[in-house]
Amino acid sequence: MGNTRPLPQPEAPSGQRAAKRAAAARPQSRARRYLKRAAITLLVLILVAIIGVGVLWIDTPSASEATQLAQAQAAEHGIAYPGPPVPSNFARPLIATEDKRFYAEPGVDVLAVGRVAWAKVSNGSDQGGATLEQQLAKMLYTPTETGPTSELKQIVLAFKLNATYSKAQILALYAEVAYYGHGYYGLEQASCGYFGHPAADLTVPQGAMLAGVVNAPSLDDPIADPVSARQRLEHVIARMVAVGDLTSAQSTAALAAPLGIVPRDQAGC
Repeated sequence: MGNTRPLPQPEAPSGQRAAKRAAAARPQSRARRYLKRAAITLLVLILVAIIGVGVLWIDTPSASEATQLAQAQAAEHGIAYPGPPVPSNFARPLIATEDKRFYAEPGVDVLAVGRVAWAKVSNGSDQGGATLEQQLAKMLYTPTETGPTSELKQIVLAFKLNATYSKAQILALYAEVAYYGHGYYGLEQASCGYFGHPAADLTVPQGAMLAGVVNAPSLDDPIADPVSARQRLEHVIARMVAVGDLTSAQSTAALAAPLGIVPRDQAGC
């Protein structure tokens, strides 16, 4: 028997071949159009954001006014300006709780801003994310303003503050103008009022309490609401452990130590 050759298959008409090629090309063509539109949309949004930031940069005040504003607020609250150096036992818990990337970021935590923006768009949970510079900008420049416009101003001002002052100076300004509950403004007045000694003598739990109370002074006031204040203190100490400022043993010791709040007739330095 001889070798049998397979019979040649009839070729598809040229019209069918063209139709198949066109059908295969359609998804690719559609995907390219979508990608092109997405890229154009993204570029437009970036351009609008750049223009908006540029306008706000020109429209917002200079960061050099921060010291003048802080001095005016200090005079209004009857406290000395400038205040004493910020002790480590306040700076560490404040940074751990409020802005763990404080020393590395340019005044704004881009990841946190993106997370907050997405939460607003998606109606999700807003976990916060304002850096110490943003919070300082709010306290100094927009204390009574709310809404998206004021938040954008605070972002721009945060960049300006970071570009103008050292991180140590920003901490000092923050400690000076923050409100610590129970009528106390400024770290020194708060330390003297709650504990009867200067801020330089703050213990770890005392500094952690003051760093925690600035988030919600009326709710976490250790005199008016000691239960909430204790819960906040535990959160701050846990954050210090999470960022490596305290060991587990040190946190246990800090939470077991007496807070040392003095009677009201002994308040003051």
